[in-house]
Amino acid sequence: MKDQLFLLAPGFFNGKDGPFYCGDAVPVEGLLSFFPALRNKIDVHYIDAPRPRPAIIELIGEENQSAPVLVLGDDRIPLDRSIELQSHCQTRFINSPDDIRRYLSSQYGVAHSA
Repeated sequence: MKDQLFLLAPGFFNGKDGPFYCGDAVPVEGLLSFFPALRNKIDVHYIDAPRPRPAIIELIGEENQSAPVLVLGDDRIPLDRSIELQSHCQTRFINSPDDIRRYLSSQYGVAHSA
C-alpha cells in the first residue's frame, strides 16, 4: 500500500456558514503543487469535512479522524527520525501538517522548508 494522504475538500460549509477551506491543509497542498510528482508516489484523497469520515476511520479509527492526516504505507519508515508517529492497531500515521511536509520532503527527495 502507498502512503495515503487525506485532506479536506475545499469549499465546505458549517451549517449556513462558508464556504471554507482547511487552513492546516494549505501548506501540505502547497508542497504538492510545488512538486506535482509527489501525487504519483502517494495516494491523495479529498474527503468531505463533516464527521464521521469513514475513509479515515476505516484505517486509523474513529478517534483519529482529523485531517490532514498521512497514513503510512506498509513497512514505510520515516527517514527523518524527528517526525512524531501515531498508531492505531498496526497502522502508523502522521497528523501534524508540519510533520507531514517533513516526511514527504525527506521520504521522496524533494526540497525541505527553510
